[in-house]
Amino acid sequence: MTNKRFLIASGGTGGHFYPGFALGKSLKQHGADVLFVVRKDDPAASVLAANELPYTQLDLRSGLPRSLSPKRQWQFIRQLAVSLSQTRRLIQEFRPDVTVGMGGYVSFPLIVCSRLAGVKTAVHESNAMWGLSNKICGYFCNLRMMGLPIKKTFKNAVLTSTPIRGEFAKPVERTHILSQLGLNPTLPTVLIMGGSQGAKGLNEALPQVIENKPQWQFIHLTGTRWFETQQQSYQGLGNVKILAYSEDIYQLMKSVDVMICRSGASTLAEVLACELPAVLVPYPYAAANHQYYNAQVLQDGGCARIVLESPQLGDQLRRVLEELSPDQLAVMRAAYKQLTLPSPLQATELITQLLTQL
Repeated sequence: MTNKRFLIASGGTGGHFYPGFALGKSLKQHGADVLFVVRKDDPAASVLAANELPYTQLDLRSGLPRSLSPKRQWQFIRQLAVSLSQTRRLIQEFRPDVTVGMGGYVSFPLIVCSRLAGVKTAVHESNAMWGLSNKICGYFCNLRMMGLPIKKTFKNAVLTSTPIRGEFAKPVERTHILSQLGLNPTLPTVLIMGGSQGAKGLNEALPQVIENKPQWQFIHLTGTRWFETQQQSYQGLGNVKILAYSEDIYQLMKSVDVMICRSGASTLAEVLACELPAVLVPYPYAAANHQYYNAQVLQDGGCARIVLESPQLGDQLRRVLEELSPDQLAVMRAAYKQLTLPSPLQATELITQLLTQL
């Protein structure tokens, strides 16, 4: 793949950025030239810079407005026009062999301009339904790649899973990891995570769950924003270890018995890689309720339970944990072996092969 050039439209949310990030690193390791394209002032730029991965920014700060505000509509049209002009120049200068869109509005100008310039194009959809940008971009693409099965499919669609970091393939010693956190490795352990920013509704429901399950122990990644508030909520509870964030999330996920989390596509890919029984609480305001449809894939496979966010979330979570006996958790973990899904640990290699074939 030496001297092959790839443009990767990524960034925005972590669910769009980190799969593209993993893919870009894989392509570079195969000898390709890779250039990331992110929106202006995207936080992802600092991650790319820290990993010495080249990137450029488009002057496109937001997606298609869902409101009818003339001001917001005009701002979007103006930004889109500028970004299309920037993209045309970028393609002329970089001369990519393939352009890849990882979802999100920054993919649109890259995919459209690349196709019009005769460049091969591909999109990757991590969720169990096509996002708006990928739905539109798909009509300009040579290849559509899916992280999860999607009911509406196309002739040029391939199920690839979603790329995740290579660290998830590393072995982990449970006793060592839990002991380092001051926890008892012999007790059933729950990892709670609401995403990189935390989850307010989930956080608020958890103190009553933890208080009523003294025979379990919990690790809660709160997100920096909610750390102090959650710390106060857990005062007097000795069966919970609270962390704002963890760089080594794979170590925690591979050391616990069950996970309570949102059902964003990247999180589910990591859960799949760890074959971890999960209680999934879909984010209720996700576009087109896509997190619920993501969660359904694992629930239908017998690997997870869905609990919808509501004022009774604490009671619902407590009841579900009461049902999860060691035997039931073993059944859920074994159910992963029956899933007919590609492994997220092989996703980067599979996608790299598909893009090479383009």
